[in-house]
Amino acid sequence: MKEKKRVYEALVDGAMEGLTDDALFDFVRVRCPKATSKKIVRASLLALGDPHLKDRNILDVIYALAIKHRLDDAVLDDCEDEEPDEPAPSSQAANQNMPPLS
Repeated sequence: MKEKKRVYEALVDGAMEGLTDDALFDFVRVRCPKATSKKIVRASLLALGDPHLKDRNILDVIYALAIKHRLDDAVLDDCEDEEPDEPAPSSQAANQNMPPLS
């Protein structure tokens, strides 16, 4: 929890300084070198749920960062899970196992 709080503080500090997107991500990584993309996304969600953080611009920047890096992680996870492409069966071969339509 202590690490997430440090990442959260770095995230909010960077957003308050006007950093966005990759600059904010890099700022957090410099302040918290062990922070992974996943930890930064979790800290972003913590910030979005913080009732004391009310500045709309800061929340928008943090939200955009969380979405971008969450989607990047999801795409990478999908690519790792995929097996090498196999040629698609021809439609005629696929229809051989189908019962005839009446």
